[in-house]
Amino acid sequence: MSVTSLQPAEEQAGPRPRAFPLFDPLLALAALGLVACSLVTLHGATRNSIPGQPLYYVERQGIYVALGIVVAFVLSRFDYSRLREYKFGLYALLVASNLLVLAMASATRGSRRWITLPFFQVQPSEFGKVLLITALAGFVVDRSRRLHEWNTTARIMLLALGPAALVIVQPDLGTGLVFVAVAFTLLFVAGTSWKQLTALVAMFAASIAIVLAAAPAVGVHVLKPYQVQRLTGFLSPSHDVRNQTYQITQSIVAIGSGQKTGRGTANASQTRLHFLPESQTDFVFAVVGETYGFVGAALVLSLYALLIWRGLRILTMSKNLYGALIAGGILSMLMFQVFVNVGMTVGIMPITGVPLPLMSYGGSSVLVTFIALGLLQSIYLQARIATAGKARTLLS
Repeated sequence: MSVTSLQPAEEQAGPRPRAFPLFDPLLALAALGLVACSLVTLHGATRNSIPGQPLYYVERQGIYVALGIVVAFVLSRFDYSRLREYKFGLYALLVASNLLVLAMASATRGSRRWITLPFFQVQPSEFGKVLLITALAGFVVDRSRRLHEWNTTARIMLLALGPAALVIVQPDLGTGLVFVAVAFTLLFVAGTSWKQLTALVAMFAASIAIVLAAAPAVGVHVLKPYQVQRLTGFLSPSHDVRNQTYQITQSIVAIGSGQKTGRGTANASQTRLHFLPESQTDFVFAVVGETYGFVGAALVLSLYALLIWRGLRILTMSKNLYGALIAGGILSMLMFQVFVNVGMTVGIMPITGVPLPLMSYGGSSVLVTFIALGLLQSIYLQARIATAGKARTLLS
C-alpha cells in the first residue's frame, strides 16, 4: 500500500483555498479614521456654539456614525446584485422623495431640502445619490450591448438630469452636480465611446455659459443671485470681501494661519470667534487647517486617498458589470464631494454647499456615506466569494 493512499482525502484533493476577510480592512480603517478626525474637529469647533452643551454636535454625530456603521455592516452581508431587480422602484423613490420635499419641506435659510421627522431631519437629495447610483447602474447594464448608440447616452443622462433638476430648484446646486457627475462616470465605466463623452463635456460647458452669461443677458435668471455670486466669486476672492466673497476669504485666512502644525483649539481665532461660517458643515476642512495645520490637513487627505484607492481596487475586482458600475458611481460621488469641498475652502472651486464625506456634521450625509461604503464592502465580499468558488471548482 502506498503512502499516498493512507493520506486523508482532504490532503489528496490538494490545498484548500486560504480564508479571506469578510470585509476590506483598509476601507474600514479609512472610514473610521475620518470619523475620528470629524469628532475631534467638531469638538474643538463647536464646544462654545450652544451654551451649556459643549458636546451637542459631537454626540449627535456619534449617534449618526453608530447607526451608519450598523447599516453598512448589514448591507455588506447583502448581495448587491439583487438591487438591479428593483431599479424602477429605486428610481421612483428618488423622484418621489424629492417631489415630496418641494411639496412639504419648510424653508430653512431660503432652501427647502429637509423633511422634519420626530427625531431626525431627512435630506432626500442626499439619499438620492445612492438611489440614483443603484438605479442608473441597472439601466446601464440593461443597455450594455447598445452603449455605442447616442440614444443610450441620451437616455442615461436624461434619467440623471430629471432628478438633478428637482434638487437644483430646492435649491441644492451642489447635489445636483453630483447627480450629473455620477451619470457621466457610469457611462465612462461601462465603456461609452470617447466621442460621446467629449460631446457631453462640451454640452455641459455650453450649459454653464448659457446659465451664467447668455440667459441673464436676455433677462432669464436660472440661478438665484447668491448662487451666481458663489459660482463667480472664487475667480476674484479679494472683490467685495464683506459680501460676495466673505466665506472664501475667511476660509483662506483660517487655513493659512494654521501653517505647519496648526494654532490649536484655543488659538484658532477664525473658528473660535465665529468668523468662519458653517464651521461644522461646509467649511470643516478649513477648521482642520487652522487648528491642526498642514499636518492635520495632510492626514485627512491621506485617509481620503486610502478610501479612494480601496474603492478603485473593489471596482476592478467586482464579479459583474453591475457591481463595477455601483463602485464607480460611489467613487464619483465621494471624489466629487472631496474635490469640490476642499477646493472651495482653499479658493480654487466655487462654493456649492457640498459636504465633506464623513467629516461634515449632518445625519443624512453620514448615513448616505456609510450606505455607500456598505455597498462597496458587499461588492468586495461577493467578489471574494466568487473567486473562492472558482478556486474550489478548479481543485475538485
